[in-house]
Amino acid sequence: MKTLTLPLFMLCTCLLVPVSGFTATATFTRQQVIEDLDTLYHALIDTHYKPFAYVSPQVFESKYTAIRRNLNDTSYSLLDTTRHFQQLVATLNNGHTEIDFPAAAYIQYAQAGGRLFPIDIAFENGTARVRANYSNDKSIRIGAEVLSINGRNMSAILADIHPLISAERAYFKNTKLEVYSFPRYYWYAFGEQSQFDIRLQTADKITRHSVSSIAVIEGFETKKDEILDAQMELSFFAQAAYLNPGSFSGDQQAYKDFIDNAFTRINKAAKPNLIIDLRNNSGGNDAFSDYLVSYIADKPFKWHKEFTLRTSALLKADTHRHRDLSQPYWRSIIEHEDGERYEFDFKPHAPAPENQRFSGDVYVLVNRQSHSQASVTAAQIQDYGWATIVGEETGDYPSLYASQFQFTLPHTAIVVKIAKGHIVRVNGSTAEQGVIPDIAIKDYLLDDTDEILSGLLTQLSANPSP
Repeated sequence: MKTLTLPLFMLCTCLLVPVSGFTATATFTRQQVIEDLDTLYHALIDTHYKPFAYVSPQVFESKYTAIRRNLNDTSYSLLDTTRHFQQLVATLNNGHTEIDFPAAAYIQYAQAGGRLFPIDIAFENGTARVRANYSNDKSIRIGAEVLSINGRNMSAILADIHPLISAERAYFKNTKLEVYSFPRYYWYAFGEQSQFDIRLQTADKITRHSVSSIAVIEGFETKKDEILDAQMELSFFAQAAYLNPGSFSGDQQAYKDFIDNAFTRINKAAKPNLIIDLRNNSGGNDAFSDYLVSYIADKPFKWHKEFTLRTSALLKADTHRHRDLSQPYWRSIIEHEDGERYEFDFKPHAPAPENQRFSGDVYVLVNRQSHSQASVTAAQIQDYGWATIVGEETGDYPSLYASQFQFTLPHTAIVVKIAKGHIVRVNGSTAEQGVIPDIAIKDYLLDDTDEILSGLLTQLSANPSP
């Protein structure tokens, strides 16, 4: 499993570094772009675990044909090429098969004085709401519904942005758009614009606002907060210990040391409840998440019911170049025939020693921003019955096509990420939905109020454990 890729995470730092190399400024001939498009089309079919899980072959081929037919210019920039290719990739409707946002082109644009739409957006109950206002018009209020921009309603705007985002459904596309940010993707879809006429609705009142664009660096990147901000944290409330394990990636030994120390302190505090926070979490690796789960497990466990892979010539080439073939997992990719789908059996993970585990009631917090392995882990804990899940439905499915690998297109050097595997959650359900909480509490991204955590603590205080 991979984390949600964030090519722009920590971008404020990256923007201070000069961009060099051909990737940011390159142009490609029409023939080069067409040849790479053809390579991309066949690679998606030949290497994705199940390319037509969510779209018919006819629809996919039609999109490919339409893109190819419209490639009539003599040359294309990296940005234009990425935009064309990602629209083909996103047609598969798989969140783990994607071409990243064109960060190099964006950084070059920023350093050249580029400007952006000055309003960031969150999606609440199917409506686009002002999440942050970076414009000079201070009458624009957080939470106001954005009805239209420059005469186009939001549904039409999203119809142009969504094809640039890989995801299984609109709910997840909007979730990813919140992470990547609306100003960045508005530029990606429509290019630079200097002035915006915005129509907003607050309660029963509709207002119109004319605002100017803002500088990428000074006006946006140095001010924006990141949604995926999970950090290692341990704290204590009257009725519960609170543990945020951070994302499931990074220095594995440091992570294990933190979890070990956290549970030593949790058990010493003897609180009746433990709250594990998997919200705003980019995901990561099961080796990290299983180590956490071992402290609440009462028997050997797996993070899935079934894990299957599809091998291919491209995957084998990547495996030969970058992987340790002494490991059974990577060796299995080489040993199976191209195109073959097969199950790989991960051994069960043992629970921590009984005297080190937490034995009280466990609650796991999730929201739509619990991505990838964070969503899989929440489902795993729910399916084993080791915790009560609290919050809102995750954007990511816990049974999903994932386990990314990547390859580089020969002419444009654009990197393509493809799901080579299929994961089925512990209870065997393949329902096309996120993790559904046992206790539903809506999470709003429009203010600093922590509705889910405060809501749960209120419930625990109202019904204290003896």
